[in-house]
Amino acid sequence: MTNQNKQKTMNRWLPIIAAVVIQFCLGTAYIWSVFQTGIANKLFNGDNASAALTFSILLGTLTLGSTIGGRMQDKHTPRPVVFWGGLILGFGFILASFASPAFPWLLWVAYGVTGGFGMGMIYSTLIATCQKWFPDKRGLITGIIVSALGFGGVIFTPIARALIGSVGELQTFMWLGIIFIVVTVIGSFFIINPPVGFKPEGFVPKKSKSNLIQQDFTSLEMIKTPQFYIVTVTFLLACMAGLMMIGFTAPIAIAKGLTAEVAATGVMTIALFNAFGRVFWGWLSDKIGRKNTLLLLLLITAGVILLVNMADGLMLLVLIAVIGFSYGGFLGVFPVLTAEYWGIKNMGSNYGIILLGFGIGAIVSSYIAGYYKNISNVVEMVDGVKKVIGTDLSKMQPAFIIASAAAILGFLLLVTLKHPKEKSLK
Repeated sequence: MTNQNKQKTMNRWLPIIAAVVIQFCLGTAYIWSVFQTGIANKLFNGDNASAALTFSILLGTLTLGSTIGGRMQDKHTPRPVVFWGGLILGFGFILASFASPAFPWLLWVAYGVTGGFGMGMIYSTLIATCQKWFPDKRGLITGIIVSALGFGGVIFTPIARALIGSVGELQTFMWLGIIFIVVTVIGSFFIINPPVGFKPEGFVPKKSKSNLIQQDFTSLEMIKTPQFYIVTVTFLLACMAGLMMIGFTAPIAIAKGLTAEVAATGVMTIALFNAFGRVFWGWLSDKIGRKNTLLLLLLITAGVILLVNMADGLMLLVLIAVIGFSYGGFLGVFPVLTAEYWGIKNMGSNYGIILLGFGIGAIVSSYIAGYYKNISNVVEMVDGVKKVIGTDLSKMQPAFIIASAAAILGFLLLVTLKHPKEKSLK
C-alpha cells in the first residue's frame, strides 16, 4: 500500500492520539522546578540562577527547533521530523545525566540546547500536522494538542519525583531520555499529512465574518507584514506575564501562610487549569474569533495579577489558577491565529518563527522572576551557612506590576491588529 493510500484510509483521529501521547513527553519542559533545588546544590554550588538558566536555554532553543523543524516538515513530511526530533530530545536528556560539578555547563548544552532543539522540532510539527486534518475544528484540535503539553507536566511530575528519590536528579534525566525516544519513535509513524486538498466529509468552509482572505504566505512573505510584528510582540508580552506569575506560585503561597504540601498541591492544580485552558479557549476561539479571545485573555490576566498580592489562603491559589487557565489559552489560540492569517501550507515554519516571541518572553520573564525571587528571600545563618527561611512579599510587588503592565501593553497592541491584505495588492 502506498503512503498516499495510507493517508486516504487513515482515521484522522490517529495522528491526534499519537500527537497527544508525544506531547505528554514534551510536557517535561514545565517540571523543571522538580529538579531546580537539587541541581543547584549538586552542580552549581547552590546558585539557583545558574541552575534556572538551564530551563531558560531550553525554552529559548525550543523556538529555534520549532522554526527549523517546521520548515523541514513544510518542505517534506512530518514523520521524519518527529522521528529525528525525538532522538535528539532523548539524546539530550541522556547526555545531561553525565553533567558534574566539574562540568556543569554540560547540562546547559545537553538538557538546554540539545533537548530544547529536539523538543521544538516536534512541537510545531505536531500542531501544523493536526490542524491540516481538522480544518473544521482547528481551534479545538490545536487546544487539545497543546493541552497535552500541560497534562504532560502533571503526568511526569510524580514520575520524576519518584525517580529522583530513587536514583537522583542526573540519572532521572537518563531514564526520561529513554522514555522519550521510545514514545516519539513509535508515535512518529502515525504523524503524516492528509492528502492534498483534504476536507472532512460534509465540511463546507464558512465565510469569515471578518472577511478574512484565506491565502498562504511563505515565512519570508509573513515577516514582511506588519501583522507579524504585532502578533509576535503580543505573544511575548502575554507569555511573559503568565510565566512570571506561575513561577511565583509556591513561594507566594508559603509566604501567605499555606503549608509546603498545600502549595505543592496548588502547583499541580494550576498545571491542570493551564492544560484545560488550552482546550477551552481554543474551542471558544472557534466561536468568537481568535483576536476577540486573545483580547479577553489579556484583560483577565492583567486584572487578576493585580489582585494576587491582596489575596490570602486558598483564594490566592484560585487567582493564580485563573492566570494559569488564561496562560494556557495563549498557547492554544496563537497557533490558530497564525494559520488563519498566513495560511496552513507553511504553518510549521511560520508558527516556529512566531514562537520567537514566546522564547524571548520566557527568557525575560525567567530573569525578572529570578531577580525578584532572590531579593525577596529572607535569609539567616544556620550553622554558619546561609539558609532561606521565607519570602518578603513587599519586595515582590514590582514583579506583579511588571507582569500586569505587560498584559495591558499586549492588549493595546493587539487592538490595532487587522488581517493581512491580499498579497497581490501589496
